[in-house]
Amino acid sequence: MESRVLTGATAISAGIPRLRPRLSPTCLAATRAAIGVGAGAGVTDGSGGNLVWGRQLRPAILLESSSPVAGTLPTMKREILRPSLAAASSPAEGSDSSGEVKVGFLEKYPALITGFFFFMWYFLNVIFNILNKKIYNYFPYPYFVSVIHLGVGVVYCLVSWAVGLPKRAPIDSNLLKLLIPVAICHAIGHVSSNVSFAAVAVSFTHTVKALEPFFNAAASQFVLGQQIPWTLWLSLAPVVIGVSMASLTELSFNWTGFISAMISNISFTYRSIYSKKAMTDMDSTNVYAYISIIALIVCIPPAIVMEGPQLMKHGFTDAIAKVGMTKFISDLFWVGMFYHLYNQLATNTLERVAPLTHAVGNVMKRVFVIGFTILVFGNKITTQTGIGTCIAIAGVAAYSFIKAKMEEEKRQMKAA
Repeated sequence: MESRVLTGATAISAGIPRLRPRLSPTCLAATRAAIGVGAGAGVTDGSGGNLVWGRQLRPAILLESSSPVAGTLPTMKREILRPSLAAASSPAEGSDSSGEVKVGFLEKYPALITGFFFFMWYFLNVIFNILNKKIYNYFPYPYFVSVIHLGVGVVYCLVSWAVGLPKRAPIDSNLLKLLIPVAICHAIGHVSSNVSFAAVAVSFTHTVKALEPFFNAAASQFVLGQQIPWTLWLSLAPVVIGVSMASLTELSFNWTGFISAMISNISFTYRSIYSKKAMTDMDSTNVYAYISIIALIVCIPPAIVMEGPQLMKHGFTDAIAKVGMTKFISDLFWVGMFYHLYNQLATNTLERVAPLTHAVGNVMKRVFVIGFTILVFGNKITTQTGIGTCIAIAGVAAYSFIKAKMEEEKRQMKAA
C-alpha cells in the first residue's frame, strides 16, 4: 500500500523518535477534537496523532506508553486493545493463570475410578447370581437361560457397535479361527455353570469352582509343558482339601451340580489355554463381543435339543403362571444384562490394575458372592462346610498371590 510519511521528526518524552510534522495550532485543535482530548490537554510535540497522507489513524491502536498524547487519552479509549492483548497472552485452554495445566478431579484421584470398577464388578456379580438363582427356582431350564444370557449380551454389543461405543474392530478369517476354540470352551463352561447353579446352592457351586486354579496349573504343567513351581502346588493343597470338606457335608449336594461345576472348571481352563494362543491387538471389549456371538451360536442347538420340547409343552406356561408375563420377561432381560456387564467390567478392571490386585479382587469377589447368596436365600450350611469353604478360599488367595507375584517378576525381568 503506497503511503507517504510527512517528514520532520521529533523526539517524544519516552525517547522514541516519531516521524511526523509539527502542526499548526488550528490543525492541532482539530486533531484534539477528533480524538476526544480536551482543549486544555497539552502535548509537547505539537502533534495530535499519526498522520498518513492527511488521515488520522484510529486512536485505539495507541498503546499505553509514556508519551504525553497517550497519557491524556481517556481510560476507556486506552483499554480498547486490552481484550486482544489478553487473548494473545492468555495461557492455553485448560490451564490456570500461572500456566499450570488444570487436572480434573477424576484424573487427580484415579484410585476412585479403580475402586468404582471393583465395586460395580462385585455388585453386578452378586446381583446376577441372586437373580439367576431366583429364576431357576421357578424356571429350571439352564440351557435356555444360558442362551438368554449370551443373547442379551450380543444385542448389547450390536447396539454399542451401531452407535460407535466402541467402534467395531474388523475381524478376518485367521482371527476367527483363533477365537472359535475360545468361544466353544466359553459356551461349554457357561452352560455347565448354569446347570450347576440350577441343581445346587449357589454357594456350593462357587466353592467347587474355586478348584479352577488347580485345573489351570495341571493344564499348564501337563498340556502346555510349563514347569509349575512347587510353591504353587503347595498353595493348591488347601483348595482341594477345603472343597472336599465342603462337598462331603453340603446339604444341597447332588452329583449333577458337582459334576457340572467340575466340567465348568475344565472348560474355562482350556479357554485360558486357547486364549493365550489367540493373543491379538484387538481391544478386550471387541474380543469379548465376538466370543459372545460365537458362543451364542454354539449354545442354541443344545438348548433346543435338551429343553425345547419341555419348554413348548409346559415350561413357559408354568413360569408365566407363577410370576406373570411381565416379571418373567424382565427377569430374563436383566439377568442377561447383569451377566454381560459384570464380565465386561471384570475385563476392564484387569486392564486398570496389576495382576496381583486383580487376583486378590477375584478371590474377594467369590467371598462376596458366597456370603451374600447364603444371606439372601437363607441356605443352611454345616460347620464343616463353612470351614471347608474358608480353607478353599484361603488356598485360592495364596495361589493367586504367588502366581501374580511370579508374573510381575517376569515382567520386570523382560523390561530390564
